[in-house]
Amino acid sequence: MSEPFIRLISEQMATGDTAEAYQEWFRANPGRQEIPDILKCFGDRPDFFRDVVAFSYRVHFRNGHLSYRIKEMLATLVSALNHCRY
Repeated sequence: MSEPFIRLISEQMATGDTAEAYQEWFRANPGRQEIPDILKCFGDRPDFFRDVVAFSYRVHFRNGHLSYRIKEMLATLVSALNHCRY
């Protein structure tokens, strides 16, 4: 059985609506040099890319029952346990 493969669209290879969605992300994240790979996997569907970004910010980057800091600490722990680089 082969490993699943998801094509990541780099910033340099993005065209059309994907390029515009990436630029929207950069405008919302000043100082960032690169879009995280976890988001690049949605580059083939810029509409879905935008939906994922919006959902992520609503869920992960706002204080609620858990603070942003605690959420980041949990995400770091889960990534480490999964041997995931992001």
